[in-house]
Amino acid sequence: MFNLNTLVRPNIQALVPYSSARDEFKGEADVFLDANENSLGSPLLKWYNRYPDPLAMKVKEKITTIKGVPAQHIFLGNGSDEAIDIIYRVFCEPGVDNVITTPPTYGMYEVSAKINNVKLKKISLTPEFQLDLEALEEAIDPFTKVIWLCSPNNPTGNTLHREDVEMILNNFDGIVVIDEAYINFSRHRSFIPELADYPNLIILQTLSKAWGLAALRVGMAFASEEIISLMNKVKPPYNISEAAQELAAKALDNIEDVNDMIRIIVEERQRIAEILPQLNAVEAVYPSDGNFLLVKVNGADELYDHLAKAGIVVRNRSKVPLCEECLRITIGTPSENDKMLQIIREFKIS
Repeated sequence: MFNLNTLVRPNIQALVPYSSARDEFKGEADVFLDANENSLGSPLLKWYNRYPDPLAMKVKEKITTIKGVPAQHIFLGNGSDEAIDIIYRVFCEPGVDNVITTPPTYGMYEVSAKINNVKLKKISLTPEFQLDLEALEEAIDPFTKVIWLCSPNNPTGNTLHREDVEMILNNFDGIVVIDEAYINFSRHRSFIPELADYPNLIILQTLSKAWGLAALRVGMAFASEEIISLMNKVKPPYNISEAAQELAAKALDNIEDVNDMIRIIVEERQRIAEILPQLNAVEAVYPSDGNFLLVKVNGADELYDHLAKAGIVVRNRSKVPLCEECLRITIGTPSENDKMLQIIREFKIS
C-alpha cells in the first residue's frame, strides 16, 4: 500500500524551507524594500533588478491551460535535471536507499544517484527495448524508493508498453517517475491524465525539446499536490530566472507554431528513416517516437569521426549496452539533414 509519509526522508519532513521575501508578501505593492535588491536598477536591463516569482505562477497558469493540470500539481525546475536531483533529495536516504533504472536510458538518473550517494540498480531493457517486468520485480527490496522510466526512451526512441508501466504503477509502493521529455513527438498519449489514479506517479516534461527552449532551462514535473509541495520545499528560492519566466510565458502562447514545428520534425524523421537504410554504412534504423533516430551502422566510431570532420556532430552511443555500433542522430533542419545524409553516403570504412 502506497504511503507517501513512509517514503519521504525524515529530515525533509522536518525541514522548514527558506522563506524568501516574495514568499512572505501577498498582494500588490509599489515600493519593494524587503529583499536587499538594487533599487536603482541594472545598467543593462532596468527591470531585472528584482527577484523573480519563486513559484513562477504566470508560467504555471499557461501550462495549466495547455496541459489541463492545476498549478498546485506542477513543479518548475532549472531543467528536468533539477527535478531529478530534487526527487533524490526528497525520497532517498544517502547510503541507505536505492533506485532502479532501465538502461539504455537517460544518463542523468545515474549521475544524480552518484552525486546523492544513492545505490543504483540497473535492470536492462529487453532486446526489443521494453521493460523486463520479472527482473524488475526481483530487484525491488524494502529500500527501493524510486523507479525511473523514460518513455519515449532516450537513446532508443521507442515508447514503453503502456500496460507494463501500469503494472509497475499498480504494484510498486514507491515512487515511479516517467520521463516524457519527447512525448510531443509521439503518437502515444501522456500519463498526465492518470495522475489522479496513481499517487506514486511523477511525470517529467520539458520546454527544451518540442518547445525549442533548451537555452532557458525550464523543466516540468507533474504529480500530486503533496509531492509537488515537497519538491518546492527543497528547491532553491529563485530557481527559474525572471528572463526565463518571461520568455517561457510568451512561448506558451504560441502552441500552434509549436505544433507546426512538431509536424515538420516528425515528417523529417520519417523521411530520414526511409533514406538511411539505403546507405551502405547503415545496418538498421530503430523506430522512434522522439526527435531523433537510433541508427546501427558499420563502424560507429569511424563514421562518428567522419561526420565530425565534416562539421556534423551526432551522439556516439556505441559503448552503451544494447546500442553497440549505434549513433543517435537528432532530426535537424531539412538542409542539415540533407548534408548529414550526403556525408554518410560518402563514408567508406577503412
